[in-house]
Amino acid sequence: MTLKEFLSSVGSESEPPAEIPDTLKALWWAEKGDWERAHLVAQDISTADGSWIHANLHREEGDPGNARYWYNRAGKPESSVSVEEERRAIIAALL
Repeated sequence: MTLKEFLSSVGSESEPPAEIPDTLKALWWAEKGDWERAHLVAQDISTADGSWIHANLHREEGDPGNARYWYNRAGKPESSVSVEEERRAIIAALL
């Protein structure tokens, strides 16, 4: 799946593609604008990638302290680009 196909599915489908992993499902819901559902999925991902997604979600929420905690767990620097740009970069990295 390409980034373009992923983003197209967000605009045209009501559920994420079944074949994508939970990391991408969390990001799919975030792209869809459903922060709660994205966060619910991300909470169950106990990997560095899950922590990176979690950090992005808490940036979007406006909780920089919590985001900082998750960046630290992910081993990633705090992002200086927009939440959306970072989320697209995460999606591209995980595809």
